[in-house]
Amino acid sequence: MPRTKKICTSQLFPGIFTYCYSNLLITMRLSVIFGIVFFFSPFCVFAQVFEEKTTSASNVRLNVTNVGTHGNAFRGYKDGSGRPSCEYPAGSGIEHMFEGGFWIGGLIDGGQVAVSTSAYDASSGYSTGKGGFEFTAEPGSGIITRSTRADDPNFSTQAISHEDFSSVITDRNLIVPGTNIPIQSHLQPLNVEVKFETYNWDYSFSNFFVTLNYIITNKGSKPIDSMYFAVWQNNVVRNINITPAGSGGAAFYNKGGNGYLDSLYMGYRFDASGDIGYTESYIGEKFLGAEDKFGFHHPLTDKTFKVHYNVWEFNNTSNPVFFLPGSDQARYIKLTNGLNFDPCWKQNGNQNPDCGAQSYSDLINVSGNRADLLSAGPFRDFKPGETIRVAFALVFAKKLEDGKPTAENNYTQKFNFRNNASWAQTAYNGEDGNFNGKLDAGEDADNDGKITRFILPTPPAVPKTLITTGDKQIDIFWSDKSEASVDPISKEKDFEGYRIYMAKFAYDVTAVPDLQKNLVKVAEFDLKGNNLFNETSLDAIRLKPSEYIIDPETGDTFKYHYTLKNVNNGWQYAISTTAFDRGNKTSNLESLESSILGNNYRAFPGKSANVDMKNDQPFAYPDPYYAGAAWEGKSNFQEQSRKLYFANLPKNCKIRIFTAAGDFIDEIIHNGDYNGTDTRWFSTFGAENPEKNVFSGGEHAWDLLSQQAQIIARGFYIFTVEDTDSGKSYKGKFLVIK
Repeated sequence: MPRTKKICTSQLFPGIFTYCYSNLLITMRLSVIFGIVFFFSPFCVFAQVFEEKTTSASNVRLNVTNVGTHGNAFRGYKDGSGRPSCEYPAGSGIEHMFEGGFWIGGLIDGGQVAVSTSAYDASSGYSTGKGGFEFTAEPGSGIITRSTRADDPNFSTQAISHEDFSSVITDRNLIVPGTNIPIQSHLQPLNVEVKFETYNWDYSFSNFFVTLNYIITNKGSKPIDSMYFAVWQNNVVRNINITPAGSGGAAFYNKGGNGYLDSLYMGYRFDASGDIGYTESYIGEKFLGAEDKFGFHHPLTDKTFKVHYNVWEFNNTSNPVFFLPGSDQARYIKLTNGLNFDPCWKQNGNQNPDCGAQSYSDLINVSGNRADLLSAGPFRDFKPGETIRVAFALVFAKKLEDGKPTAENNYTQKFNFRNNASWAQTAYNGEDGNFNGKLDAGEDADNDGKITRFILPTPPAVPKTLITTGDKQIDIFWSDKSEASVDPISKEKDFEGYRIYMAKFAYDVTAVPDLQKNLVKVAEFDLKGNNLFNETSLDAIRLKPSEYIIDPETGDTFKYHYTLKNVNNGWQYAISTTAFDRGNKTSNLESLESSILGNNYRAFPGKSANVDMKNDQPFAYPDPYYAGAAWEGKSNFQEQSRKLYFANLPKNCKIRIFTAAGDFIDEIIHNGDYNGTDTRWFSTFGAENPEKNVFSGGEHAWDLLSQQAQIIARGFYIFTVEDTDSGKSYKGKFLVIK
């Protein structure tokens, strides 16, 4: 038996973390990246562990940590992980946030001002012990993932959404747990504990927002009065596929305009002068509502309760209006006095002699690098042991195109943004249909005697799908799982039919990818005999029982089949299959459709695995290859994102490339599990999950780089293919023209 070992990383990094565990076979991974110490282990822990996850159910890729921050200060583009900070739409490269967090401020025992912050203006983002990052995770406390989807490995009856992240943090620690590192300038904690939860759904009518839900508990010995809770964010809307994250220093960050929609209680940011034409979207932080022992709080229902919006130049302490607050007293003033209540918010000097030449709202509507703060309160008489619940939403939307510059930021351009914000509010309201904070007659849908929030109407389950590709053909198979879906309101099975979508040809390389927009319906089938929809019936797509395909791993049975023909080999096609219901007239609900992004695949038609190289010879295409083949698109990694295919390959083989003079260039190993991960193009333009890149079995892409990642010259090249099963080989050639 291997010897049991015990390792303390304090022996390796004195004064940083005490982190001990024992195990028969010890593996430890330690990375120190930009001041953050990461530890990964399931064993006993005596120090804070930094953990981060990225939302994946919705069309938003938001980085969330267990220390109360969201967004990752673009670390993912610097540490090699590629983890987005706050990307929308998913896979587009359009980032919307540098970093975010929350602030809590109040009067301890009615007197002492104290403000604790989980994030603050910091040019490099979160770092252990840095001032402004005053919340810590208790030893061993990470992020818990839950899901309402029964087929999800994280399924839980306690889940709220398709993907919940939950962590517990506190401001009580003046020193980072397990270390000797003091948290800079953190001397007067509120002694609160915060359960930080994010919710996101994959439904097409809700996949454009992420809910931030905070449950605050007073863990101290004194009451807190006049308490305010805020979301702080440094939003940056740029397309990192056009302009690399952080390139150009300050110039990367100062291109955004800001604003506040007072009717929606939502601050927002847009790209005013950065990557125009490649962003075209908004991000907003919206207040949804709050609850404490006194009941429900929202400015629309409680006239004593306010939402304050403040904005300042990032890290700027000299601007007389838009300044970063440096002390607890200054931060508390920001929390309790929003610029949106200042007369100069809407008025300029012509309207009010006390104001400047431009109103505050006009001043922030132009390019700049700003942090903004959306606070809600006051919460009164917050006694030890009591709990307050506060909810915000991060809302995203594409600009409604009106032919005018994005910098104009007009009412029409924000049409989608306002609608999406309304859906976020609807989700929060849940059973509180009339939004009065009371459970009225007929509202208690789940009969539990209280308002249940975060409820959305539910379409049928996403169909389980299998994709295969062949020569100029894509085959789609799916199960009948969706037909068993039960509507949570009517309690009836209300399945109606299926829809099949395919992205427009070359959608991925001719513009900024927005899969939800790019996918176009190519077929629809619905039940026959109920006088609804098209009455097509499902017979045309239903397989015979003898033709069913059974997944040996999951047991799913694929009973339906549809073929897409005359597609181009080597090109990427996004494919999605959805299920829709018949709607509910009684509840005034239109027909709902499962997420178009819920099971999307990237299909690459091509030649199937070759069994006879002698009569069906392998080849390369395009041949000749011209620099910048049409299917390559535009990328910050252009030379690493070249793409040439070898086709008519055996199922298992080795491909070797040589110059015309016989000098070795590169070797490629091909097998049936090929998913594109050995070529940069697919990580930039392909599926987020490489397992959803579907190839035909007889083709393999090459990035036109040598084994040492050097750019090859123009000229003729020789390639050989060795069938590793039969030992047979083939030699061919292709031409590169630059």
